[in-house]
Amino acid sequence: MASANAYPPGGTFLDTLKKSFTDVPVDTEKDNAVSTTEFLEAAESLTTLFDVLGSVAFTPVKSDMLGNVKKIRDRQLAAPAESATLQDLVLNELKTKKHSATEGLVWLVRGLDFTSIALSQNLAAASEELSTSFRAAYGTTLKPHHSFMVKPIFSAAMSACPYRKDFYSKLSGEGEEERVQEELKTWLAALERIIAILKGFLDRKEAKW
Repeated sequence: MASANAYPPGGTFLDTLKKSFTDVPVDTEKDNAVSTTEFLEAAESLTTLFDVLGSVAFTPVKSDMLGNVKKIRDRQLAAPAESATLQDLVLNELKTKKHSATEGLVWLVRGLDFTSIALSQNLAAASEELSTSFRAAYGTTLKPHHSFMVKPIFSAAMSACPYRKDFYSKLSGEGEEERVQEELKTWLAALERIIAILKGFLDRKEAKW
């Protein structure tokens, strides 16, 4: 589990990320093409947040997201020249009549959207507990697509959220809570931009299978 001891001196959770969404290249001159390698590294880094949440109930949530990262990376490794951006990866995979990575991206975007909405809502509502924010986000992102078998597993994770004050204290490490909240807002703004780009792309006819 991530802990304050793992942070650099005076650092916060954000300092431990291998890749931040603020570092993911988006080519505005090529229809907002999102760089595949950096995106996958940033998504993997985000899943360490579930370690900070501290409950084994979040293990299935983390595993689900990492499983979808693997599907996308497997396609990237199989056809690197056709997969520099996520949009190219999807369109080129669909040409082969396969959709494993594309479906993985759909689910990964839903998982990222869930996390982003929950944290953004919690940061905006200073008195709201994490469980409330995560439950509300789950209801609008992942829950409509989950089976009756999966819903209880994710619902258990929502109920296992730590208290708000403990969560932000863990994220802060030896740093200041105000600083980590500002860093989170910057990180989330970059994530939200990429989610919006990818949701728009995946809604297009050419990205369907």
